[in-house]
Amino acid sequence: MPINHTVRSFDEELGYLEAKIAKMGTFASEMIEEAVNAVVNNDLNLAKKVISDDMFLDETEREIDEKSVAIIAKRQPMAVDLREIIGAMRIAADLERVGDMGKNIAKRAAAIVESRQPASLYHGLQSFATLTLNQLKEVLDAYASRSLERIDAVRNRDEEIDAMYTSLFRELLTYMMEDPRNITACTHLLFCAKNIERIGDHATNIAETLHYIMTGTYLSTDRPRDDMTYKVGADGKATK
Repeated sequence: MPINHTVRSFDEELGYLEAKIAKMGTFASEMIEEAVNAVVNNDLNLAKKVISDDMFLDETEREIDEKSVAIIAKRQPMAVDLREIIGAMRIAADLERVGDMGKNIAKRAAAIVESRQPASLYHGLQSFATLTLNQLKEVLDAYASRSLERIDAVRNRDEEIDAMYTSLFRELLTYMMEDPRNITACTHLLFCAKNIERIGDHATNIAETLHYIMTGTYLSTDRPRDDMTYKVGADGKATK
């Protein structure tokens, strides 16, 4: 739970950081959803919007950094207060990178529009994005409520995201092998899928930062961090 300080303005400053993080999280999630929709629906105007929207996250991260440095210089915080401020800077950096993932996906829309692939591939990409965005929402809710239970749930589900990414990778590789004309579009879809997988990693990073904020200790680093695409052979099947 947040600490109430004798100096009310200190609480207001910490509240400012928390509100900015919440706004960044909502905006980044919307960018990812719109970027995937742009690819799925051949909506180049929506793709352009996502690309231009990334500037908001860049500016907000800079505002959080500047405000955090100013608070540290003025308040000289210790213990949980210092962790709150440093944690806000780390989370802002992860959310800014999530926005970059959305921008990267949107940039692929124009390249994919010329060579449409089977609808199942686009549905798979949407389902993958939904799973990952649910992960991001869960960790942002954990940040707002300071819930350790939610943190553990986010971290444990990262493996599910990696497994779904490997499955989508295998499917796209199969389409490329069946018809060389699919290679260009499927390669771009592979990059889209990789960007979505990276969003899950950033959500897990946020969960670990939040655990440090709340407890002052780091989670163990033995969680699985790899997808299994490197085990997928030339025949599209996983190798042993």
